[in-house]
Order: sequence, then C-alpha cells, then structure tokens
Amino acid sequence: MGSDINDFSCKSSSNPVVLLHGLGATFYEDLNYLQSWLQTQGYCTYSLTYGAYGGFPFVGGLKPIKDSAPQIAAYIKEVVRKTGRAQVDLVGHSEGAFQTLYVPKFEGVTHLVDKIVAIAPPTHATNFAGLYKLAYLLGNGSREAVDDVLHAVGCAACDDLGTGGAAVRRLNDGKPIVQPGNSLTVIASKHDELVTPPETSFVHEHGVNNLWVQDTCKFDPVGHIGEAYDLNVWNLVKNVLDEKPGREFVCVAGSPGR
Repeated sequence: MGSDINDFSCKSSSNPVVLLHGLGATFYEDLNYLQSWLQTQGYCTYSLTYGAYGGFPFVGGLKPIKDSAPQIAAYIKEVVRKTGRAQVDLVGHSEGAFQTLYVPKFEGVTHLVDKIVAIAPPTHATNFAGLYKLAYLLGNGSREAVDDVLHAVGCAACDDLGTGGAAVRRLNDGKPIVQPGNSLTVIASKHDELVTPPETSFVHEHGVNNLWVQDTCKFDPVGHIGEAYDLNVWNLVKNVLDEKPGREFVCVAGSPGR
C-alpha cells in the first residue's frame, strides 16, 4: 500500500482502481471520499480531472464526451505503465460512469480494463431534470465560479448526455456496450432525481450485473449526488472489486436526496 491517492509506488494484489468524477466536478470532489476509503480497504487508487476548459481548472467534465474520452484513455495507459500492472478497474459516477462505458468501447483501451463499476450513468439518455443544475451542484469551486464557466464556455457534455445527445447515440449504436474481456456492474438508486428515469442507467446485455441500491439496503433514500458519498454504495463497489458479489454488510441510514 501507498500513503496517498495517486501514489504510483502503491502496491496491492488487486488491480489499480481508476475513478472518474461526475459532471462539473474534479478528481478531488465527488469520488474523493470513496477513493480514500478504497485505499483503506487495500486498493491503490488513481484519478484525474478530465474535460476541464483552459482557464477553468476547478470545473471538470464540461467538454464534449468525445474530447474527454481520449484524455481518460491516456490516463488509463499512464496508470498501467507507471504501476506495471496489466489492467485497471474503472469506477465512475454520473458522467464518469458514462465514460467507464464509452472509453473502453471507443478509445482502444479495452484490453487494459478488467472490472467496471458504473454508478448512476445516463446510459440510454435522460432528461436529467436539469443538466446545468447538476453541473452546478457537483462543481467544487465557488458557486460563482461554476456559474461563470457555464456562461463562458457552456456545457457540451450536457448536450451529449441528454435525450438525443451525440454521445448517447454513439454509445447505443446497436453494437454491444460491454466489450470482450470487460465485466460491468451498474449501480443505481430508485430515488435518483437527476438521472431520470433511474432505470435508464442499466445495460441490458448478457453478463451485466444491474443493481438497485435498495435491493440490498431497502431503506436507503440516497439520491444522485449522494451516491458518490453513500457507504452502502461504497460497499457495493467493494464487493465488485473484491469479486465477492454476495458479501453481506451492515446497511447504514444512507444519504437522503441529493
């Protein structure tokens, strides 16, 4: 084990885990707590801020999906190279979860990816109940800074991931989403208020494990943003990474709403 996130000297018997943040967030906001927790569970973890516009480094994920995807693929290659491991596992939330599906399919890194955990991806398009609102809520910097960047450069990813968006159409091109050699688990909440309807997250292909949080933790009221910070979700992620899908854990109260 290493002593810090993004520590390329970290040693583990498990694959390195690359975490991909959501719309409007950064590597240090959104999945950062999950990342640190996974490290306490014996995993070496890595993350980057992708899709940020020049001059606005504190708000990621706003560029078009097709522009962010090569950046993520390059980072996967970097993690493999620097850790000396053959493959990584991917964990993403929201837009980052969509990227865990998109990047292996289109960016030539299928062979470098083993397990994928997609938390609340807008897989089949969604009305999102307001994508700009989501970018604003997940934005790490001051709310004024997030507002400034959205007005200055817009949110191409918002267009990509909404109903009829280019990235959604490309991902759902009639060919399998899950690539050979990759295993996919999708985790969604029945109370997700931003990826709507919530079942749009699921991938209905052979071998895919689609999980409702509430099937394991019946009374967890977690919403979209809360899924990144919810200990029940973290344990479901750990089960996938540990390859112990039936492992039981004590459910906690969960994070209500957003």
